[in-house]
Amino acid sequence: MKAIPLSITCLLALAGCQTVPDRLPQAEPAPAAACYFPTGQSASDETLSVLTESIDVLEAWGFSLETTDTELGLVSASRERELIGYYDRYDYDYGYGSGFRLFGGFGIGRGVGIGVGGSFGPGFGQQPIEVERVSLLARDGHLRISRDIRRFDHLGDLRESYSASNDDFCGRFQDAFSSSVTLQGAS
Repeated sequence: MKAIPLSITCLLALAGCQTVPDRLPQAEPAPAAACYFPTGQSASDETLSVLTESIDVLEAWGFSLETTDTELGLVSASRERELIGYYDRYDYDYGYGSGFRLFGGFGIGRGVGIGVGGSFGPGFGQQPIEVERVSLLARDGHLRISRDIRRFDHLGDLRESYSASNDDFCGRFQDAFSSSVTLQGAS
């Protein structure tokens, strides 16, 4: 038997070992029930006013508007904050440990050389940040909220990412939205 047909046979056998996922990707944890609520306004006539009130609530909370699509009834906003103390304790770029580093070497070749150096203080890079993104979909008299949080380390690498569409955030948003609509209706 020749080597080429044997290698092709092995390659084909290994190609058959690939598997397909058993389900499509889903947000985990699943969005809370409080993240889908009626707006108390008619379905198609008031989509623009629902989006306007939603934007007002998000801006009051410190979010900056990213995109809007009034035909779809979609709003996306985000905010970011610095994470103080969010470091990897074993990452010495920020001087964890003693805060002082000593390094050096010794070599013998055509001569003898000794070198010693030291450094003190944090490494270079940016501050670790947390980016919180919220998307709102106003449709058929209901408002759906989707929220995710991503954390980046001081080098800009993604360290954590998770869905944060929980009862706390969505309940507070629903209360703020309802009071905003009530104040708007009273004036």
